[in-house]
Amino acid sequence: MSAIQDVIVNPDPAEWWSAHRGASPIVGTAIHNGHHLRSDLEDLMVLDGDQRRREEDPFTEFFIRDLPNRIVFHRSRFEIDINRARDGAIYHQPEQAWGLKVWKNRLPEPASSTSLQVHDAYYAMLESYLRGLVLQYGAFVLLDIHSYNHRRDGAEAPEMAFDKAPQINIGTSSMDRQRWAPVLDPFMDQLRNFEFRGAHMDVRENIAFQGKGEQTRFVRERFPETGCAIAIEFKKFFMDEWTGEPDIEALTAMREMIRLSLPVLEQSMRGRS
Repeated sequence: MSAIQDVIVNPDPAEWWSAHRGASPIVGTAIHNGHHLRSDLEDLMVLDGDQRRREEDPFTEFFIRDLPNRIVFHRSRFEIDINRARDGAIYHQPEQAWGLKVWKNRLPEPASSTSLQVHDAYYAMLESYLRGLVLQYGAFVLLDIHSYNHRRDGAEAPEMAFDKAPQINIGTSSMDRQRWAPVLDPFMDQLRNFEFRGAHMDVRENIAFQGKGEQTRFVRERFPETGCAIAIEFKKFFMDEWTGEPDIEALTAMREMIRLSLPVLEQSMRGRS
């Protein structure tokens, strides 16, 4: 198997998500990793696969492969965006989708309803999954892994300014920052201490994003005292956001960085039940 094949996940098109459960209070999610599109939507959509992939989060699933607990969503965010509230989870208007016109015409109600059923099913599954972690460990940490574009003006255009685009953005606006500081601060220190290509990782809080996604909001609402959901946005330095070509060395390093953070998180969670 080639290195590129190893970092690509190819789920069955009928699968909505994959969920793995193991012996740890830490769970990683990659809910924008998916690219599959329901067959009845293909002729209704304006965007082609490359246009969709540019705004998806390819390879984020690879970062969490070493976590015993992990959830990967396989549908494209352009079919249903799990990280948005139910009433905004389908991109009906360009302003919901970075100015992109997604649908040729207004999406028929039956098609919308089918997509929203997936949204409902995902959060029902997630609540059950997380309650299992609470039952076993008393509390949990959810690493909500995403990525973001930093060359929006074109493949040859300059990347976003340094002050606005950390390599890793930690979003904390949806968490009780004070309550979870003993967990979050050691985790961020661990990431910052990781060396990649001769430099420590640039990890900053609430710069490019503030962590206002639906999944972190859901965790705080349903598990206010037992769930620490950390929104993590990787700048797409690990790939070419215009061609989709992965940087295997960078991907492998980021996977190792997340793996090394696991014992730090587990140690910080001891005694929080």
